[in-house]
Amino acid sequence: MRELRPHFGDEAEFVRCVDEIQRPEGYRVVAIFEDGAEEAAAAAGFRIGHMLSRGRHLYVDDLSTLPAARRKGYGRALLDWLDGEARRHGCDRLHLDSGVESNRQDAHRLYFNTGLRISAYHFSRPVE
Repeated sequence: MRELRPHFGDEAEFVRCVDEIQRPEGYRVVAIFEDGAEEAAAAAGFRIGHMLSRGRHLYVDDLSTLPAARRKGYGRALLDWLDGEARRHGCDRLHLDSGVESNRQDAHRLYFNTGLRISAYHFSRPVE
């Protein structure tokens, strides 16, 4: 997750945020570990939710693979697992937002190759 969310100062801050804020809201993490490794090669953070516009859905908050572990099928494996988890929970859809910067092209290729499609614009602005 450090690769995807570098704005967290350190591991303890990230863990505190997940444990104290996100987990009570239903956030869960699934990860893939290579043999003998203590650090996850790839991880996904997600939650099950319900919205009037989306119905019951699984939302992928975070999906990240270490640079050295990319192109080994871990991202696809996590998305496949998440799809199964969505089915197990009776979800109608799987949702994921992704930034549009040029460094996201590999991620977008994976998303398209796993059947995800751009279904909406996502608008945001700072709250002043």
